[in-house]
Formats: sequence, structure tokens, C-alpha cells
Amino acid sequence: MSSQTAPTDTPQTHRTNTPTASVETAEPDASTAEPLSLDLVFEVLKNERRRRVLKFLCEHPETVSLSDLAEHIAAIENDKPETALSSQERKRVYVGLYQCHLPKMDDTNVIDFNGDRGTVALGDNAEQLYPFLDADDEQNRPWPKYYLGHTTFSLALFAAALVAVPSALSVVFGLSLLGFLLLGTAHHSVA
Repeated sequence: MSSQTAPTDTPQTHRTNTPTASVETAEPDASTAEPLSLDLVFEVLKNERRRRVLKFLCEHPETVSLSDLAEHIAAIENDKPETALSSQERKRVYVGLYQCHLPKMDDTNVIDFNGDRGTVALGDNAEQLYPFLDADDEQNRPWPKYYLGHTTFSLALFAAALVAVPSALSVVFGLSLLGFLLLGTAHHSVA
């Protein structure tokens, strides 16, 4: 395990013992939050479904039902509105959350999961993962720039072939189309 811990803005409990008085200052939620090692942070965040759970709970800070959470995530994973989901699509996500993801997140106190009641809420350690969730959102690839770059390169190559070797225009055109096909495939597989 790594000895490094996740960055946190949560204040720690400070005690000052003097012969005359004992003073304790802390926020109520901060008293139960323990710094997570980076290994634990990345273990929780390495799965896309767990990241989706955290993002949903950040948007809905109150306690939510496991059914609502599973339905929301199933809609994202199946690229459908929640009303268009089949019971099998809901169940697949529900079972995965119930048996694997939520207990793992509960063990690290990132969420509070009550399996008997079927409820989920943010845990005391959730805030430690926020900087990493934000980093995930910021690192989206700039696909429009890739397409623009490939278009510019293709046009320059096409113009050069037109001037230098007009008989090679069909080859250059074919290579340009192949480039767009590969770029589109890469874009689609990442998204």
C-alpha cells in the first residue's frame, strides 16, 4: 500500500490539552473521515461504474434508493432514457452495484450503503475523491481539433499531389478517407 494519501480540504480534529481545560475543534463530519491512501482512491475510481455512482451522488447529496441509482447508471450505459430500459438492463446494473461496487465503496467509507434498506448516500471520505473526478472530466480528448488537423493535413496533401503528381489524386483521396475512418473509429471506441 502507498503511504501517500489523497488530497483533502477536510479539516482535521485538533486537541489542545492544558492543565485547566481541554478544547476540541472540528466540523462534525470531519471527525469520522480518515485520509485514504492513493491506492484506495485509485482502486475505487478505476471502475467507470463506481465513478458514475459518485457523480450521481454528488448531484443528489441526499440518500437515494439503489433502484434509482441503478436505473440512472443503466440509462447511461445503454445510451437510452430511463423509461426505455428493459428490466434485464436495470437488473444487470442493480446486481453489479449491489454485489460488487457499492460494498467496495462502503468499505472505504466513500459511500454509506445500506443493503437491507436499499439506500445509498455519500460517505465521509467522498470529498477526498472529488479532485480526481474533476480531473477525469477535464481530460476529455479534443476530438474537434483532431478532425480539423486531419482535414488540414489532407487538404495540404491533396493540393501538393494536384500540383506535383495529378495521377496520384485518387490514392491521396483514399488515404484521406482511410484516415477519417480510423479517426472516427478511435473516437467512437473511446466515447
